[in-house]
Amino acid sequence: MTPLSEFGACANFTNDVLVVGASSGIGLAISTLLAQCLDTAPSSARLFAAARGAAGSPDLQALAAKHPGRVVPLTVDITDPESLAVLTRELQGHAMRLQWAINCAGLLHEEGVRPEKSLAALRLPTLNRVFAVNAFGPILLAQALLPLLRQAGPVVFASLSARVGSIGDNRLGGWYAYRASKAAQNQLIRTLSIELQRLNPQACCLLLHPGTVDTDLSRPFQGSVPEGRLHTAQTAASNLLALIARAGPQDNGRFLAWDGQEIPW
Repeated sequence: MTPLSEFGACANFTNDVLVVGASSGIGLAISTLLAQCLDTAPSSARLFAAARGAAGSPDLQALAAKHPGRVVPLTVDITDPESLAVLTRELQGHAMRLQWAINCAGLLHEEGVRPEKSLAALRLPTLNRVFAVNAFGPILLAQALLPLLRQAGPVVFASLSARVGSIGDNRLGGWYAYRASKAAQNQLIRTLSIELQRLNPQACCLLLHPGTVDTDLSRPFQGSVPEGRLHTAQTAASNLLALIARAGPQDNGRFLAWDGQEIPW
């Protein structure tokens, strides 16, 4: 695991952070690293770890038990407006002072959903489901957080995208729903960044590509990953937190890879 000092997030973790999709994969790795920061962070710093299965996640419950009152598991489904409304009320009830909101929720495959290899494999239910999670979910989350995002002071809204969502970088084709949903998310969050700049000049919206990471999302498709290009979830978390920790208004609306390189839209 990359030492926390290497990405500097601990030094910058001073208020409240919300991680969505926190119960598994990259989201859990980010939550675990940030929970470690709480040992040295100011008492004002808290971690709100949200996921559909937060209540039944042993990992999140263990983090909360280790840091009572400072790691707060919350249940949310970002595809459900009513669930997002509940999340908003819960955060308000905790008098949240949002510093970073990090959306790690995403869908590549699940039962009945697989990336398409050809146009003939495309199905409307798959498009609807993948777009609901990857495109509509992040912007609905941002809408629910808008009162916190427009507050006076620096704030970062970061959402995990993917290089395959780049139209300019698409040379292989396939994966219609996943590619298009990530491209749609990019446009929605980019549009948000323009509005949010007017509402809060110190705000920053980021779209982040974590690389290919050894998680359940990528596991069925790792056979073609070149040696040395598959990151652990812990390494990905460190890389992403490094970008978030040093982000400011000058980075608003950018689409960045894990190493800080710009990705074409």
